[in-house]
Amino acid sequence: MAVKIKTQFGVIDISNEVIATVVGGAATEIFGIVGMASKNQIRDNLNDILKKENYSRGVIVRQEDNGVIVDVYIVVSYGTKISEVSRNVQEKVKYDLETMLDISAKAVNVYVQGVRVLKD
Repeated sequence: MAVKIKTQFGVIDISNEVIATVVGGAATEIFGIVGMASKNQIRDNLNDILKKENYSRGVIVRQEDNGVIVDVYIVVSYGTKISEVSRNVQEKVKYDLETMLDISAKAVNVYVQGVRVLKD
């Protein structure tokens, strides 16, 4: 499924893979994020941190009439305030979707799949 944007020149289709890459890149830039997690942890490996080419396994995009709803699955680092990290992810994802792809995010749902202790 792709997000369709109507312009004066025609229709632009933006695939979910592109949206997932933008969302994953925005989420992993936030302080306190260890990485993206899979939405199906049992099937995809419980301890797997997703690499850039697999961000679509940790992001779900649903299209609504007035925007998209994005579900982001993350792993946070131990010692950070989860509510602040989640709020920062929501703001950054909404901002990047609007500036890079001209897509308005109706909602950004953040699911914390785990907490990791980072080694020094």
